Amino acid sequence: MTMKERAPLGFGDELDSFDPLTWTNPKAPSDKLKAADTRKAAEAAGFRSREPHEETAQTPKMQRRRRTGRNVQFNIKTKQEVIDAFVAVADLKGWGIGETFEKATELLIQQHKSASK
Repeated sequence: MTMKERAPLGFGDELDSFDPLTWTNPKAPSDKLKAADTRKAAEAAGFRSREPHEETAQTPKMQRRRRTGRNVQFNIKTKQEVIDAFVAVADLKGWGIGETFEKATELLIQQHKSASK
């Protein structure tokens, strides 16, 4: 069985004379727009930036990490107003979120016992 020679692809001569050292780095485009010009054009077209504005940036939330021995997580869905009120009570009393939940549960149990008597 004889080996057939491959058909020429048409660029063999270019590969023989190829010298990678003759390549140069591409030049940066000189017509690049400045960030301020781009921002003005975007605002004129009605686009809004997703970056937070300094006056609308929210203050970071207070960290409530303490070693309490509580290691079980309880996730619930509720309205944002209820969560804000619950956190406000915890802040007012100086309690952690878990401690506030425990106190609220104790109060509900006491209220239920007194109502069922």
